[in-house]
Amino acid sequence: MRLAIAGFSLESVTFLPGVTGVPDFEHGARRGQSVIQGLTGTNTAIGGFLDVCAAERVETVGILDAGAGAAAAASEAAFDKYVAEIVAGLVALWGRIDGLLIHLHGALATPSRRQADADVLGAIGAAMGAEFPVGVAMDLHGNLGQAVLDHATVIAGYHKSPHTDMATTGMRAARLLIRALRGETKPVMAIAKPGLMLPSIFSATMLEPLAGIMRQARAWETRETRILDISVFCGFAYADVPDCGMAVVVVADGEPALAARAADDLANQARLLRFQLYKEELVMSVAAGVEQALALAKSAAKPILLLEHADRLNDSTYVLRALIERGAKRVYAPFMFDPEVAAAAIRAGEGATITVDFAGKTSPQAGGPVRLTARVLYAGRKVFNITGPLKTGSQIDLGETALLDAGGILISVVSVQWSAIDRDCFDQFGLRPEDFAFILLRSKTHFREVYTPLAEAIIIIDTPDWGPADLKTLPYRHIPPGVFPVTQA
Repeated sequence: MRLAIAGFSLESVTFLPGVTGVPDFEHGARRGQSVIQGLTGTNTAIGGFLDVCAAERVETVGILDAGAGAAAAASEAAFDKYVAEIVAGLVALWGRIDGLLIHLHGALATPSRRQADADVLGAIGAAMGAEFPVGVAMDLHGNLGQAVLDHATVIAGYHKSPHTDMATTGMRAARLLIRALRGETKPVMAIAKPGLMLPSIFSATMLEPLAGIMRQARAWETRETRILDISVFCGFAYADVPDCGMAVVVVADGEPALAARAADDLANQARLLRFQLYKEELVMSVAAGVEQALALAKSAAKPILLLEHADRLNDSTYVLRALIERGAKRVYAPFMFDPEVAAAAIRAGEGATITVDFAGKTSPQAGGPVRLTARVLYAGRKVFNITGPLKTGSQIDLGETALLDAGGILISVVSVQWSAIDRDCFDQFGLRPEDFAFILLRSKTHFREVYTPLAEAIIIIDTPDWGPADLKTLPYRHIPPGVFPVTQA
């Protein structure tokens, strides 16, 4: 057996200005055998594909892997380019491959394409034939509709957020496809949607009642031997698309009615628990959150974690400004995005003092720049292999990077957007979390795996950025009626 391997992924924040273009995807793109060589042994979906294929003695052929994390909608040019590359690679292998394993996020969109992941799969089907076997691994935050299922043989989504099971999900998708190709199973899929959009901050799968829904999915898999796999997708609420919202996808062995029954049951559970899935009591305003952090720090044995979760591009300045105004010290704000300031620090050199207008530049919702005078502690390019539990072993290139000390507030400034979700943002600069009173992060759920045991308390702060907990503040135009809490039937 011989399988092609590909990936094209973006978590599209369609409200952000501009687009994510070809240069953004090219930053970490891999082609041909470098897909295989670069991702073998990593905690990624493609790493999981490769692990199973190696164990099952299935030959793999790399085509393309291009991803750009979470950012504005993909440009039309980027979509056309990478879909064309994948299709051309498959056509060139016509008659010499048995199928494709592909990693898609599930929340890909362009200005004109609101079901872009389905369009990727549709283009593959148009070129290779509707019966061409395709196994898909997707993010838990994917927005899925029937169109995605129509163009795939099997789909597996992450079970966990934080996404510590990226490789495991790739392994599930690979096993499902390989078993089908060997004639051991006849997979059929069903999807059910509860009509519910969940802010990312409430999609941590260890939080109840979401954790209970995940347990019920595993119970269905255990109880019904003909059910091959179940994925509960939490959706990505910051992509304004018709399929936005939670979805349940069930893969069954030759029994569509069973797949539909399980999907409907789990979707109904989510619908009934829709009010409990919202943890509004966990979210605070900037003023209240900073005030509580300052009070807790007086007696805390560990750092206080302030989570500016609504920041989608790692440059919002609301909490940073408030901490500066309150005279907070021993603060670390890791991996904030400002290529201009990083370049200025490199030009000045380590040991220099610079005065800059920092961050808050990506959109009017980012809070506007903060005027800083800071000493440059580090200036250079940062490239390293991730050591944390997400994408473990993968290489990350942050581009021009600086570590600044602005009067007791340390900020690591990066030129490539990347969230500080593990200890790498400390270790790469010789820092220790325990040396700080406050850590200012901008994450949604992925921080929890590493930072929960490191922090005395986690304070979740809502800001008027593009990833708020209150979805009713966003200018949706494409979601259908009847999706809680934004539209009514």
